[in-house]
Amino acid sequence: MLIRTGDIVEVIAGADSGVQNRVIKVDRGSGRAIVEGVARVYKHVRRSQKYPQGGRLSKEMPVQLSNLLYFCSSCGRGVRLGVRFRDDGSKERFCKRCDTPAGDIAPAKAAYAKKQPAKGN
Repeated sequence: MLIRTGDIVEVIAGADSGVQNRVIKVDRGSGRAIVEGVARVYKHVRRSQKYPQGGRLSKEMPVQLSNLLYFCSSCGRGVRLGVRFRDDGSKERFCKRCDTPAGDIAPAKAAYAKKQPAKGN
C-alpha cells in the first residue's frame, strides 16, 4: 500500500469517479482510506447536550485503496506507484509513468547501497 496520508489521489471507481482530493487517513488493516469530500453520507443525530440542534451530519466514509490512484503533478493524471532503492540505500516511491520521485519510504541502509567503483592509483 503505497498511498499515504496527505497524498492527492484520484478516485477511479464508484459514484465519485474522477474526483481528485487529499487523503485524510489510511487504515492499513482494512485496506481503506478516507478522502476529503468523497463517499459522503448523512448520519442522523438525535438532539442531545452535545448536539443541541440535532439533524443530519455529513461525513466521509472509507474508500477501498484499489479504487484510488496517486495523482502525479508532473503527469497531470492518476498513476500507479512503484518502489525502488536509491544509490545511498534509501527506499523511495516513484511514478511508473514519468519516473518522478514521490517521496521517501525508508531511510538509507548500507546493505542496499550501491557499491562505488574503486578509484585507480
